[in-house]
Amino acid sequence: MTCDFGPARPEDALWMSRALEQARAAATLAEVPVGAVLVSGGRLVAEAHNRTRTWADPTAHAEVVALRAAAARLGGWRLLDATLYVTLEPCAMCAGAMVLARIRRLVYAAADPKTGMCGSLGCIVQDRRLNHRVDITAGVLAAPAAELLRSFFRARR
Repeated sequence: MTCDFGPARPEDALWMSRALEQARAAATLAEVPVGAVLVSGGRLVAEAHNRTRTWADPTAHAEVVALRAAAARLGGWRLLDATLYVTLEPCAMCAGAMVLARIRRLVYAAADPKTGMCGSLGCIVQDRRLNHRVDITAGVLAAPAAELLRSFFRARR
């Protein structure tokens, strides 16, 4: 299944820049540098970065951490009007969490040909068999996000 991608909006680069700040913070903790920012009504609701190593939690991807924080802050698990900005294409777990949270829109920077499930290997967030579908915009600030990941992994080899 392929994804349908929508155009970038004027505010997307601003929020993705904020997600990139989170990704850089992850790198300082020796976490894979992925950052996420959740916005609703033009306002920042939550921001996070990968915490899998720090928290010894395989589910602590930036997207899941941001979704949890947003749900706690808003007092509910349905994030109907939210846009999630992520520096790397989400994996299957994170894509599933977005569908369950019922976010409206996903914006990601760099594609992930190894585990990405929002365009690269599949399209969980737009699967017509599910009860909710997410609009997607891809490639916003892809070059700096990809370079951050390349630099991180190059330093570890």
